[in-house]
Amino acid sequence: MDQALRSKRAQFALMVMFFTQGVASLSWMPRIPEFINNLQVSNEIWGSIIGFGGAGAILPLVFTNKLVLRFGTTPIIKYSAIAIAIIVSVLPLATHWWVFLMLHFTMSIAFSTFNIALNSQAVAFQKRQGKVLLGSFHGAWSIGAATSAAISAAIASYTPLLVHTLSLGVICLGLFLWSSSNMLTPQEDNHAQERDSGSKVSWFKTPKYLWLLSIGAFAGMWPELVIMDWSSVYGKKVLLLDAGSAALPYTCFIVAMIFGRFSIVKLTEKYQIARISQIGGAFGSIALALAIYTSANLASSNQPLALLLLCLFFAIAGYGISSMVPGFYSATGHIEGLSTAQALSRMALFNYTIIIFAKMLMGSLIDNASLPLAMIFPITMFAFASVISGFVASRNKKVARADTLAYPPTSPITEIDVP
Repeated sequence: MDQALRSKRAQFALMVMFFTQGVASLSWMPRIPEFINNLQVSNEIWGSIIGFGGAGAILPLVFTNKLVLRFGTTPIIKYSAIAIAIIVSVLPLATHWWVFLMLHFTMSIAFSTFNIALNSQAVAFQKRQGKVLLGSFHGAWSIGAATSAAISAAIASYTPLLVHTLSLGVICLGLFLWSSSNMLTPQEDNHAQERDSGSKVSWFKTPKYLWLLSIGAFAGMWPELVIMDWSSVYGKKVLLLDAGSAALPYTCFIVAMIFGRFSIVKLTEKYQIARISQIGGAFGSIALALAIYTSANLASSNQPLALLLLCLFFAIAGYGISSMVPGFYSATGHIEGLSTAQALSRMALFNYTIIIFAKMLMGSLIDNASLPLAMIFPITMFAFASVISGFVASRNKKVARADTLAYPPTSPITEIDVP
């Protein structure tokens, strides 16, 4: 096959794979209220389930790099993708909390393994092409997530939950299998040559600046995770919307985030990514506060206006948050003494651990106060992320713009390094 044609085919397969990952990631989220009803658990228990279930994402940080070095990226992507499609399909069959927890934990392992291997191949492909392509791949993920949320909103009111997840699981499985057959082969992805370049630095000697970036990354991603987990619950319980309408605010949020991430390329020609995050965080946190408290106050008197304002302000918040995570991840390229992969693995472990307990706390706040009041937590974190972004921007003001691009650096999160 002609090399140019082979490259185009592999690039398209990567785009489809990222897109399908986005679809699978969000396929069940808009119907969270139904999962809670199926399990007959409180919001506090649900927060614990998704918190501890998400802890499965930590384990692949230990072993995935070794699997990639031995087998290549595509086999790891393929088999973890099959596991994802199967688990998403059968989630509604779990009617006991401990069964759902086991499935969610296993799904988190599969998603994390898949994500590490997929981003590793995307980096390898980008190096082969000699140009930045990660932005378009991650944009494809966002488009897939938005598509999934929109489909869920459209069919939730009249489609049984199991039929919904089974259908999407089959579709995702087909796309996963087609994509994996057209991606880079183990010989093409140069996996055996990928090595961490940084020296081994004890966790106890991790630079303080990395801990600051890790806190900022958590603060920047937490509002997005809360909106993903609780926006449909908010729509049904606070605004008293049907399942389809309750999914619309998150759809607006993620569509705006897509536009934000694609616009970063142009914005970073003039501004640092950290400065963009600072401004986006300031406006986004205000928009998120307005979204919650205007809609909550209008829910009983003017439900359509409450939904409209929620969608509008969620869109502003989505655009504002779009640069947060890539901004903090990009800053890890400037940690003295650590390679980017080492810095990212430590940031990932810190964030995964904090998120477990944050999700438990969020569920407890909702049960013991109310959902609108509990939203003070992510709103405060959003504003805090803006402050930390401002500090990062000031610290890096002398760094060339080419070093502060909006995409994750060229080293993926490959493993947890334990000196």
